[in-house]
Amino acid sequence: MVTPPKKKASMVITVTKDRAVPMEKIRNIGIIAHIDAGKTTTTERILFETGKTYKLGSVDEGTTVTDWMAQERERGITIVSAAITTFWDLQTGSAIENGHYRVNIIDTPGHIDFTAEVERSLRVLDGAVMVFDGRTGVESQSETVWHQADKYGVPRICILNKLNLIGADFEGSIKSIREKLGANTAPIEYPIGLEHTLHGVVDLIKMKAYTYSGPEDNKLTEEEIPAELVEVVGKYRRELIESVAEFDDEALALYLEGKDPDEEQLKRAIRKGVITGKFFPILGGDNRMATVQLLLDAVVEYLPSPLDVPPVEGVNPKTGAKEIREAKNDTPFSALAFKVVTDPHVGRLVYIRIYSGKIRAGDVIYNVSKQKQERIGKLVLLHADQRELIEEAYTGEIVAVVGIRDTSTGDSLSALNSPIFLESISFPEPVISLAIEPATKSDQEKMGLAIQKLADEDPTFKVKTNFETGQTIISGMGELQLEVLVDRMKREFNVVANTGSPQVAYKETVKKFAEGEGKYIRQTGGRGQYGHCFVNVEPKGRGEGFEFENKIRGGAIPAEFISSIEKGVKEKLEKGIMAGFPMTDIKVAVYDGTYHDVDSSDIAFQIAGSMAVEAAARRADMTLLEPIMKVEVATPDEYMGDIIGDLSSKRAQVQGTEKKGLETFIYALAPLSELSGYATKLRSISQGRARAFVEPSHYEEVPKNIADAIVAKSGKTPT
Repeated sequence: MVTPPKKKASMVITVTKDRAVPMEKIRNIGIIAHIDAGKTTTTERILFETGKTYKLGSVDEGTTVTDWMAQERERGITIVSAAITTFWDLQTGSAIENGHYRVNIIDTPGHIDFTAEVERSLRVLDGAVMVFDGRTGVESQSETVWHQADKYGVPRICILNKLNLIGADFEGSIKSIREKLGANTAPIEYPIGLEHTLHGVVDLIKMKAYTYSGPEDNKLTEEEIPAELVEVVGKYRRELIESVAEFDDEALALYLEGKDPDEEQLKRAIRKGVITGKFFPILGGDNRMATVQLLLDAVVEYLPSPLDVPPVEGVNPKTGAKEIREAKNDTPFSALAFKVVTDPHVGRLVYIRIYSGKIRAGDVIYNVSKQKQERIGKLVLLHADQRELIEEAYTGEIVAVVGIRDTSTGDSLSALNSPIFLESISFPEPVISLAIEPATKSDQEKMGLAIQKLADEDPTFKVKTNFETGQTIISGMGELQLEVLVDRMKREFNVVANTGSPQVAYKETVKKFAEGEGKYIRQTGGRGQYGHCFVNVEPKGRGEGFEFENKIRGGAIPAEFISSIEKGVKEKLEKGIMAGFPMTDIKVAVYDGTYHDVDSSDIAFQIAGSMAVEAAARRADMTLLEPIMKVEVATPDEYMGDIIGDLSSKRAQVQGTEKKGLETFIYALAPLSELSGYATKLRSISQGRARAFVEPSHYEEVPKNIADAIVAKSGKTPT
């Protein structure tokens, strides 16, 4: 059933022949899931099944293709998204190079610290395969990535993985998907057996059973449905028809007449439901070799091609008018840069998704976001850490570009004479930071270069200098992310750095309305400096950020100085007033002031704005906000009491518990400041048998006694 695997490609292969694939035969998909649900293992089996690798990679052994970084193989987790191009022939169920369907796959991380990788991947994908652990169903990160996919309107098919393991719960997992995600979903496969007896699936569309003899058996044997499963399979088939009949007129007409649609009509209805984002079929089983064939068939049959998704919309930067670009090779080129990587062999690689037109190596393109021209040096197809040189790239493809220096994540690229600005990518704000310094003077310059390159790659990795202490502060989504980045500095850039203990990214805000005055006057001979303004501050809703309003009437302050006041206000709020943390959720309005015909200047009004907002904020009942984390702990029952007691000691609010298979899941909200080293503590409490998943939830006010201690430690003057 499967063609012999091909020999692994060398580092770079030049391809000169025409390699255009019909657009309807392209699938751009991502593998997304909660950590440890089986994404990378599923991807590895797809690569083996499609002839891209000649040996199965193992996460446990550190031999996977997509987890190619040293840190990924050591930790057994995915850190960066890896892109793979492979091929699948639907009719014969085999891998054919340059054959029937071309599948571009992005394997994404499951750990919340690396959520930016998922965010930017989903922004450019046409479809996704959502992997669930068949023992627990929906987990915390499952919800997060599901909502990320909703945000970008990405159609999905689902897999219930690990149904061959103890504690497998097919019906319970489906129930959790429906209840927790609110998804219109139904299985299109039903497992034959569970746990150690699992040996195949029933196809609910063809109403045939497919069995295999062992975990590495890549041959499916078609059989009649076992007699003991006929009743339950019939129930699930009726559920499937009820869920999708509305998406196809012929299927709906038959359903209303009490008849069943045929195989073609049912598949057409499922595909329409998936592409519109209104139905999510579930495949059941595990990621054994044989069932991967069924998964690949489902990918090409139900997930959209670039032609099935709406044409990309953007804005003409010259006119401000909305424009649509059809997914055709003969339309003007447009693309979105979604990832930047520093490759030791070929230099700076920029991953792009082409939405329209085509490009060749040597072409000059326009970066609409930066308003700069860029020349394409080389184009490469991606195979994790392997690169394949190509001459031309077409609509619908995901490729990497060498030679464009000023393009970064989220930038819009277009043809020189047809610019279009596409929707960019938004990323969450960092919640944790630490101070970093070079171990020796010789590391100083190297550290600056390393940090710059790493920040270029990861949009959630932020760097700033504390001007009061002279320290370099790096910030990110979690301790693991920062730990990995510091490790990469050492391995990839030969930089030895010392780090302080992680610090929580507190924020400051105000609780009431207040007014303040700022007057800056300097007379040092000749022209002086004069700036004078009144501002008021008031609190905004949590998470609403900063807003500035100009309420000046009658020319009390000339219009050209309003932006200077705003700049001064922003700079002061960024540095913080209460304890040196950035201020947020605050509205500032300038409503009065005076000026001098000769002495008033931009810098004078900047300083006056800074003074005024500080005066107002100190009268507005300032308070600190801290990041609150959503904590999910999976544990055997005997440790539940100790774990809940420990969480309570960390100012956590336990939201509830839920029994899933052999484990109990504890759900809680806890301040990030109390969770330092929590994974180690949890292992100690549970003898290594419990595991925790932590992700940002929201910001909340810090209790006064703790806030006072933080302010005192900062050395700032109390409000």
